[in-house]
Amino acid sequence: MTTQYHPTTRYTSTTAPGALPLLGHAPAFLRRPFAFVAGLAAHGDLVRLRLGPLDAYVACHPELVRRVLADDRTFEAGGDADQGRRAFGTGPAGCPAAGKRRQHQLLRPAFHRDRLPGYAAMMAEEIAGATASWRDGDVVDVPSAMHRLTTAVTARCLFAAHERADSARFRACVDAVAGNAARRSPLLPPLPLRFPAPFRVPSPFRFPFRAAERIPTPVGRRLGRAERDLREITQRHLAAYRTAGTDRNDLLSALLSARDEHGQGLSDAEVRDQVATVLLNGVEITATTLSWAWTLLAANPAVRDRLHTELDTVLDGRPARYEDLPALPLTARIVSETLRLYPSAWVLSRTAAADAELGGHRIPAGATVLVSPYLLHRRADLFPCPDRFDPDRWLTTAHPAPGTYVPFALGARRCVGEAFGSAEAALAIATIAAHWTVTPTPGRPVRPARGSALSPRPFTARLTRRAR
Repeated sequence: MTTQYHPTTRYTSTTAPGALPLLGHAPAFLRRPFAFVAGLAAHGDLVRLRLGPLDAYVACHPELVRRVLADDRTFEAGGDADQGRRAFGTGPAGCPAAGKRRQHQLLRPAFHRDRLPGYAAMMAEEIAGATASWRDGDVVDVPSAMHRLTTAVTARCLFAAHERADSARFRACVDAVAGNAARRSPLLPPLPLRFPAPFRVPSPFRFPFRAAERIPTPVGRRLGRAERDLREITQRHLAAYRTAGTDRNDLLSALLSARDEHGQGLSDAEVRDQVATVLLNGVEITATTLSWAWTLLAANPAVRDRLHTELDTVLDGRPARYEDLPALPLTARIVSETLRLYPSAWVLSRTAAADAELGGHRIPAGATVLVSPYLLHRRADLFPCPDRFDPDRWLTTAHPAPGTYVPFALGARRCVGEAFGSAEAALAIATIAAHWTVTPTPGRPVRPARGSALSPRPFTARLTRRAR
């Protein structure tokens, strides 16, 4: 149990050992990123890293994490927001803190729990459709299959009346734009490295993506087509919705009806940015969570057997519905435990807007402050046996202390679609596991990809139809 943060409380601070001349901790970060980050908590509550010529401060204590994420005026969004602006325009992933509050106010009604049953009905249809072609004994690329599934679900919930012909175009758009966002996101946090003018060289932690995109390469052309297609599809739906003036109980209808405290709604450009953000976040985060869930269940057959028993009892062979979720507590705990072990956004970056105090220690203006959900979720003092997949730990940790469990961040930049994504993941696991056993094919173990998102490397699995 953590204590409430108070500015006079002094937390331990140190510099991580093992820094190399000039390069600092960058080689260790790049060589074994997940083990390196997870091990920082052993050195102190606030750990300073040397990344090339700059310092970065890693908040390792839950109370310090809570302060950094909640106080967005002092600790502004860092390089991850710069990447968000490039990928999503002015959407929630990319807007500054001042605009973030307005974005949340306008987005919150779209993800209100009263709307979840309607979204869940569309989710259930798309999940059933995405798995209808599966056959007993098929071998599938799991991340790709989950990506197709979540693309179909997210597109349907965005545009309830969308044309089926748009589905393939949506998938192509999401693949291209999300892939480009991944290339823009180096493994190391994007740091604002500055050298004196006579010695200015390209940063080893940042790459000239914008310049590269202007070069007419095949990747650049594919990205340009995807962005144009996404704008065209969104604008076509947007014009039709504005003309009809009716609520179709989907996300686009909710976005169009949202108003801020001044009675102002979203412009067409803002709606397009919101749609891009919802598409990419809704697809990527949930697809990653589902992919990891199948590997964890396969490695823990006792948990999988209990899940099958729960699903057979509650669902009796039919697809899961929103009203079933309260009767599927193990399914919900599996989602929570998967997010604990493999939070999609495993490192978050913030920048000190001015000289600040954190845990009794000075943080200079402009310094980078890092928060790692991966680090927090694998602290043995917060989660006993942290590397073990144990959904039952949530029987006694249903409401973890603030700053302890942060797969969706905290504060103004907390993911507004948290309930939406959790419901989608639970419905997908329940519907699929009720009828199929997903077993990764023997060979190399499934490992995280080396990148800014904690997604698994591509892997295949065999589908076995369950006999109830």
